[in-house]
Amino acid sequence: MPARARNRSRFVVGLVVAWVACGAVAQAQTADPPVSTDTVTAAPPPTPPAAGSATRDYLAEARARFTPESRAYNDTKTLIRFVEPFYGILIGLGILFSGLSARMRDIAHQMGPHRYVRVLVYLTLYSLLGFALGFPLAWYNGFAIEHQYGLSNQTFWSWLREEGIGLVVGLVFFGVVPLIALAYTAIEKSPRRWWLWLGLGTIPVIIIGTLIQPLVIDPLTNKFTPLRNQHLKQQILQLAEKADIPGRNVYEVDKSTQTKKFNAYVNGFGTSQRIVLWDTTLQGMSEDEILYVMGHEMGHYKLGHIWKGIAFFSLLSLVLFFIGARLMRRATDRFGDRWGFHELHDVASLPLLSLVLSVIVLFTQPMIYAHTRGVETEADIYGLEITRANDAAARAFVKLGSQNKSNPEPSEFVKIWLYSHPPDGERIRRALSYKPWTEAKPNRFFTGGP
Repeated sequence: MPARARNRSRFVVGLVVAWVACGAVAQAQTADPPVSTDTVTAAPPPTPPAAGSATRDYLAEARARFTPESRAYNDTKTLIRFVEPFYGILIGLGILFSGLSARMRDIAHQMGPHRYVRVLVYLTLYSLLGFALGFPLAWYNGFAIEHQYGLSNQTFWSWLREEGIGLVVGLVFFGVVPLIALAYTAIEKSPRRWWLWLGLGTIPVIIIGTLIQPLVIDPLTNKFTPLRNQHLKQQILQLAEKADIPGRNVYEVDKSTQTKKFNAYVNGFGTSQRIVLWDTTLQGMSEDEILYVMGHEMGHYKLGHIWKGIAFFSLLSLVLFFIGARLMRRATDRFGDRWGFHELHDVASLPLLSLVLSVIVLFTQPMIYAHTRGVETEADIYGLEITRANDAAARAFVKLGSQNKSNPEPSEFVKIWLYSHPPDGERIRRALSYKPWTEAKPNRFFTGGP
């Protein structure tokens, strides 16, 4: 094969392996923090005051609603958020230093000479072992605490089924497809530049994941149906038309089978782009609050946050892999005898790859969350500009934060390390103060009319 053709082949193979790193990045990006105001429990909506008027001290109300019970829940979830990455790192170290990774590799090699079969067997064993070792913390964080504070509607078996679906989806996507097998081929064929191929490969992986999630992944755990409230649907579609967003179907999803929380979002792009409301949201929020939230989500779409996020995390992945490749090489040179492998293209190095990326993500987390807080702030402002529903926005943030038991004014340290969204207090202040149209000033983002 000509040299140029070989390089193209290595590049294509490198693209598919990028998902290994995306898992580490996505964990930091999409984990459900105790402080996020996009996911909260439902509560009966208060009677809204007249449009444009604030008749309550919303910030004082948010502070008052942060009760001792809310503080206990928030503190526990915050502690877990700090402990969780170290717990995962300890699991990875245990698998490596115990020799379990090498043993699983040996079992996989007994299945035949083909890399695809070996990697698939290893990945299955590794995934099952990681699932079992991580289960206690996952159960406590995702099931026990939510039930302790009355935030979940799920039975244990329903929750376990969701966890199992996630495990199977990962195995299918990484193993059966076969991404990891191609990944290790790329590492073997390009030992000095594999970090570059993996970093560049983040782009198509994130794009494909964004495209297929609404169509393939989400329906595995929930039922999506067209929005039945035709009046609200028309209001949302009118808002989308005002935002110059192509008309899409508006869906509701049966999240009440799992949680008392509610949410609304726009996801996907192109033919998969859709507007989704949780059924709990429809029951627990007033129409003007829902429309503001939808204006916020439409802001993500109009301001190109999907593509900006792809660019940001693609650039970040290059840094992750560049640093990770060097750390992995040094670690293997020093501990390879104890771990049972000396080459990074040995599939037994998969826990090391995951571990190193997790460590790097841990230290870059403040930068990641600074980016996402900036994105959410822009969407908040866009939602205010397109709806001019300042009071509804403030009510929504008070309700969302208080029902989610989040601290409206956390310490700066906790905010920097754990908050993917601005704290409730900041969002309430902005909702009440941002009114450029009352001072004949231009909007920052929405350029349409009232």
